[in-house]
Amino acid sequence: MRKSLIAIGGLAVAGLALAGCSGGSGSEASGSDDQVEVFTWWASGSEKAGLDALVSVFNEQYPDIEFVNASVAGGAGSNAKAALASRLEANDPPDSFQAHAGAELSDYIAAGQVQDLTSFYDENGLTDVFPASLISRLTVDGKIYSVPSNIHRANVTWVNTDVLESAGIDPTVAPADIDAWIDDLQKLKDSGVESPLALGTEWTQVQLFETVLIADLGADGYSGLWDGTTSWDDAGVATAIDHYDQLLNYVNSDYTGLDWDAATQILIDGSAGYNVMGDWAEAAFEQAGWTYGDEYTTWASAGTDGVFDFLADSFTLPVGAPHEEAAKDWLTTISSADGQKAFNQAKGSIPARTDADAADYGEYQQTALESFADDTIVSSLEHGAAAEVSWLTDISSAIGKFGSDRDTSSLQTALSDAAQKAQS
Repeated sequence: MRKSLIAIGGLAVAGLALAGCSGGSGSEASGSDDQVEVFTWWASGSEKAGLDALVSVFNEQYPDIEFVNASVAGGAGSNAKAALASRLEANDPPDSFQAHAGAELSDYIAAGQVQDLTSFYDENGLTDVFPASLISRLTVDGKIYSVPSNIHRANVTWVNTDVLESAGIDPTVAPADIDAWIDDLQKLKDSGVESPLALGTEWTQVQLFETVLIADLGADGYSGLWDGTTSWDDAGVATAIDHYDQLLNYVNSDYTGLDWDAATQILIDGSAGYNVMGDWAEAAFEQAGWTYGDEYTTWASAGTDGVFDFLADSFTLPVGAPHEEAAKDWLTTISSADGQKAFNQAKGSIPARTDADAADYGEYQQTALESFADDTIVSSLEHGAAAEVSWLTDISSAIGKFGSDRDTSSLQTALSDAAQKAQS
């Protein structure tokens, strides 16, 4: 699913830009609304399956419009973001592009690269079918700039039931807090599980760290990190850093070189008991032929019961979109009941619409639907909802460095400096 933001500035994008420009040139040459070029990083796996399902609905709803797939693979989404940045700078936008709802859009908004979609929401009645908690997270200075295709949950712990039961741990009961979870991780290690907690590359480390922040600060304290009401010098942050440091004692030694799917596979292979990952991981367990509640289960990450760590994939209408009306048709499909059902059934996420029928979704997704409706919602750091790209970049660098030096004091200083820079 992923989408690391941190490599935008450092990637060599010349080849990608050429590929993107060739697609854009074809769109401009058409000059009509008989096609729509959509830019995503959904090039493989469950995300490609979700996109294909969404395109199938689009083709049914708008059979006279050709869908042009401008997805860019590789780099866990960072390649796509780099190519997109090059195209936007060259005034060669696609008709619509994927971005995370929330703070990630702020740079595009500030640069005047995306259009206000508030009137689109009014015309299509979306404020009536999207929950108020979602609308508030999509709104910037009274305007809405993207249409969500789904809702994902980031604070999910995936559990290999056999591994836990073999160590005498009840896999259906979530630890009450991080300390209790660490006790269970030690039990797994004592039972012979070399790497009780599967972990991957830098962005997965940031995601793990944000769930620890939520556990140790609570929903309000965590949310306060992003509006300045919670200081990064807070004792609760120090506790979270210490807990995160302890968790790293239980992860696989090769974690820095693995993306999320490889880390999830460690769990499926039985070499780990836990993996903290967003619910795009659901497709991996389905592909393995596993049954929810049998070979695997999930719970809200330790200490975060009652909290839903939110992110959403969404689509924009760029300024200067060559096929603007077709792009609006694409956004209409995305926001439609049929479009959201097809997409989310394939991807493992849940629909943004409140009129969805829970019976249309699997057991895990039903738990997510219930949680999103009932629990306290916070915005994901790693997945673009809580902090601007530059701030996340600084946090990611600090977390990556910590994996090498394990200097808790230096990490808290770096996080505090990053916050001062972002909020100044």
